[in-house]
Amino acid sequence: MLIYGINPVLEALKAKQVTRLRVSARSDRRMDEVLALAGAGRVPVERIDAQALDRAARGGVHQGVVAEVENAREYGVEELLEGEGVPLLVVLDGLEDPHNVGAILRTCDAAGATGVIRQTRHAAALDGVVGKASAGALARVRIATVVNIARAVDTLKSANVWTIGLAGDADESYTDVDWTLPSALVVGAEGPGLRRLVRETCDHVVRLPMHGAVDSLNVSVAAGVVLYEAVRQRAEATERQGRR
Repeated sequence: MLIYGINPVLEALKAKQVTRLRVSARSDRRMDEVLALAGAGRVPVERIDAQALDRAARGGVHQGVVAEVENAREYGVEELLEGEGVPLLVVLDGLEDPHNVGAILRTCDAAGATGVIRQTRHAAALDGVVGKASAGALARVRIATVVNIARAVDTLKSANVWTIGLAGDADESYTDVDWTLPSALVVGAEGPGLRRLVRETCDHVVRLPMHGAVDSLNVSVAAGVVLYEAVRQRAEATERQGRR
C-alpha cells in the first residue's frame, strides 16, 4: 500500500510500517526527520524527481515523499474490546469518502477511541488519500473490517457495548446518552445516512441540535462533536471518582 505526505509517512515510520521510501530533492527540517527515521529503521530510500512522485501519489499532495507500507494489521471486533479502559468505538456504515474517513480516524486518535469498524464493501479504501486526511492516524488507529455492519453492531451489543446511531431526524440528543458506559458511535454516509437495518439495530439513535440555517453537519465534524462529548463525560466521571 502507498501513502504520502510528511505527517502520514512520519507516523508510519514511527510505527515501523514503512518498507520503502521515495523522496524528492526537498530539503528542510521535516524531510530531515523523515530521512533520519528511515535511516534508523534501515528503510531503503530512493531519490526521484517530482514528476515521478506525482505519478506515484496519483496526483495527491505528497509533499516530496511517498512510502510503501505494510498492510495494517487486521483486527476482529472482539479484539477491539480487549485491553484496559472503557471501550469507545466508531462504526462506519457505508462511508466512501476518503477525506471523511481520514478525518474521523484523526479524531478517533485524538480522542483516544478504542478503534473503528468498517465494512469491506461500500467503504473508502485505506490508502494514500485516507492516510493524508488522517494526518498519520491511519498508522495508529485499530481498525476492524467486517462483511456486515448490522451484524457487527449486534456483536457489540452482545458484548454489553451500547450502540448509538447518529441521525439528523432522531428525537434524542447526543448529550442525553451516558457515554461513560462502553459505547459505539455508529455513523452513516453523507446524504443517505444510516441504512435502515443498521439504524434499527442500534440501542439509541441521537441527533445534534441545529440552531442555524443549515440542517446538518459534515459527518466527520458530527462524529468529532459526539466523540468529544464522550471524552468530556468520562473526564468528569473520573474527576468525581477522584474526589471520593
